Amino acid sequence: MPPAQLDRTHAADARSWVESANDAASDFPIQNLPFGVFRPRGGDARIGVAIGDRVLDLRAVVGSCAIEFFMKPESEALGAACGADALNSLMALGSESAHALRVAIFDALSTDAPQAVQSALSDSLHPIGEVELLVPSRVGDYTDFYASIHHATNVGSMFRPDNPLLPNYKYVPIGYHGRASSIVPSGSPVRRPHGQTRDDASAPPSFGPSKRMDYELEVGIFVGKGNPLGDPIPIGEAWEHIFGLALVNDWSARDLQAWEYQPLGPFLAKNFATTVGGWVVTRDALAPFRAPAFARGDDDPAPLPYLSDSADQSAGGFAVTLEVWLSSDRMRAEGAKPVRLSRASFTGMYWTPAQLIAHHASSGCNLRPGDLLASGTVSGPAKDERGCMLELAWRGTEPVALPTGETRRFLEDGDEVVLRGYCERPGARRIGFGECRGIVTSAPPGSGRRP
Repeated sequence: MPPAQLDRTHAADARSWVESANDAASDFPIQNLPFGVFRPRGGDARIGVAIGDRVLDLRAVVGSCAIEFFMKPESEALGAACGADALNSLMALGSESAHALRVAIFDALSTDAPQAVQSALSDSLHPIGEVELLVPSRVGDYTDFYASIHHATNVGSMFRPDNPLLPNYKYVPIGYHGRASSIVPSGSPVRRPHGQTRDDASAPPSFGPSKRMDYELEVGIFVGKGNPLGDPIPIGEAWEHIFGLALVNDWSARDLQAWEYQPLGPFLAKNFATTVGGWVVTRDALAPFRAPAFARGDDDPAPLPYLSDSADQSAGGFAVTLEVWLSSDRMRAEGAKPVRLSRASFTGMYWTPAQLIAHHASSGCNLRPGDLLASGTVSGPAKDERGCMLELAWRGTEPVALPTGETRRFLEDGDEVVLRGYCERPGARRIGFGECRGIVTSAPPGSGRRP
């Protein structure tokens, strides 16, 4: 893994002629420039870059030739990728192309840009509140991991108090293949699913709406350059296959999960919806916020050689602060503000993103541009760092109090969950991930059987 490369795009004092980007509270200063896919009013899907409270329409930029970068012969493939309606083609071009594009956009949006460029690009900016954000890529495959040792220990202790972590956890990144077809963009309603549950061990299971809906605070890793089938990705090269990170809420039906997860793991409890944030923060933007890998205890085994890399151990983590906010129907009706349920750091993950990619491909599995890998629930050691309701309310035995006097053991219809993430450190400009939000709606009527 190469060392973090800092350049002029990371300068804390850099400013944009898009004035809203200079607000210290903005998630999208010029030092960020995350990529996403959006649909403007009356238009079709296209790639955009967030800057302040605006979205820069890359299709329009390429068509107008407002940035000379796109008129160079070597930029022809990049220009074509920017005109697409998903990020896959751009992701496939690799890290050097993504870096060159980000620098060109930075220069065009900087206060140092020629007035002619500023004037030309002004027509390619859309108010961010007036566009529809879509899933950033066509996700061909989705894998969800279980990379937080705090989450794994908490959940394990509920079911196996004497042996919370199974013997394989500290040796192998645990994951399962999710359902790509039910990945939805931020803001989509999430319908409570039907499924089999069994509350009474002495009685047969029943079929009906889940009573234990939950959220999971996660970070998504979007794959950039892929690998051929049969060719593993060495740990030292895994960094080159990461395009960027995004927020992910892997919704879960805990009662369905408890009945079906043995012996093959999650199925219907996880396949009904996964919400993805609209903005992908690139590796380049995250360079100032790289951090050491999780510090393993003296009694923990060292990673096996195919998962071990000194550079990854020294700077393979990302210092991202993650938050979960909730508002109920009643809270919104009474004008109460959303309540923050938890705040945790992505640095607490037992496995780094590079280790997840190297392990995934170690069998020869071919990762493809636009594939999504999720971290699994991000939790920390403290109670207010628990990244799902299962942990926070401790399997329903410690209800969470809301400002209206309501309590929550699990999510109820009308509950809106909002995930937020940001990076900050002295000497660097704060950058953010925007929001990943979804509201729980009631299960469809009936039992799911045909009339």
